Amino acid sequence: MTAASVGRYVLPGETVYPEGIAYVPRTGDFFVSSTTDGTIFRGNAGLDEGDAEVFLEPGSDRRETAVGLKVDEEGRLFIASGDTGRILVYDVETRELIRALDTPSSEMTFINDVTVALDGSAYFTDSMRPTLFRAPTAPDGGVGEAEPWLELEGTPIEYEEGFNLNGIAATGEGRCLLTVQSNTGNLYRIDIESREVKQIDLGGEALTGGDGILLDGQTLYVVRGGESVIVPIKLAEDFASGEVGEGFSDPSFARPTTIAKFGDRLLVVNSQFDRRESGEGPELPFTVSAIEVP
Repeated sequence: MTAASVGRYVLPGETVYPEGIAYVPRTGDFFVSSTTDGTIFRGNAGLDEGDAEVFLEPGSDRRETAVGLKVDEEGRLFIASGDTGRILVYDVETRELIRALDTPSSEMTFINDVTVALDGSAYFTDSMRPTLFRAPTAPDGGVGEAEPWLELEGTPIEYEEGFNLNGIAATGEGRCLLTVQSNTGNLYRIDIESREVKQIDLGGEALTGGDGILLDGQTLYVVRGGESVIVPIKLAEDFASGEVGEGFSDPSFARPTTIAKFGDRLLVVNSQFDRRESGEGPELPFTVSAIEVP
C-alpha cells in the first residue's frame, strides 16, 4: 500500500543522518535528532513544508550524538544518546540543560529510545544491554537519577547478537510499556506496576527490523526501516495480542526510522542510514516526510 505524501520538512546540513522525532501538540513544534553530532532541529507541523532550524547546537553539553526523543507535558525534552550511554534532559522553552544523566559504564550500550508514562517517569531502551532504564520526574521540573529499572535476563526478552530492544511506547491508561525487538521482530508488553514481561501474540507474524513505534489508541504503528514500510497493528484491549495489517510506504521514504502523529498525518524521519553504511553518501537534503495516514 502507498500512502499519500502531503509535504516535507528539510533538515539543514550535509551529514545529518537523523533518527528520532518528538512532537508537541500544544505548539505544533517537532524536534528531530542527528546521530552524527547530536544536533537537535526544530520544525513546525502547522506548515506543509519548510526548513527546520537548529534548536540545540552540535556538541553542546558533551552531546556527541542523539537518537530517540520525547517531550513530556511539562516541556522537558528527553534525549537518548546512543553508544555514549547518556541521557540528556532540556527545557524546550529556554533550551537550558535540566540534567545530564549517566547510566552505569558498559562496553556494550546503545541508549536508543524513550517514552514517558502517566507516572511522569521516562523509560529508555538499551539495544545492546539487557536493561530498561528509568528517569523519574517531578512536576516542579526536576529529574531524578537514571536507574536500571528492569533487568531483562530471565524474562521472555532474550538478547541476541545485533540490535535488540528499540522503539518503546507507553499505553494511554498508564499501565503498560510496549517495545519492539529489532533483531527478532518480537513485540512485548511490560506491566509497569508488576514489571511482568509478556510477548504480544501476533499470530506468528514478526516485525523484524522494527525501529520506532507509535501507539494511537489501540493501533500500534511500527517502522520497519530496512523495508521502508510502516506496519499497523490492531491491538487487543489488554495489549496481549494484535493483528498485523498491511504495511504502507511512500516514494519520499529514505530508510525511515521513526514517526510522530500530527492530526491525520504522520511525520516520518528519513535517516538514509543505508547510504551511510554503504559509503554512497546521502541524497541531499535530509528530510522529514509528512504523509496522510492510510
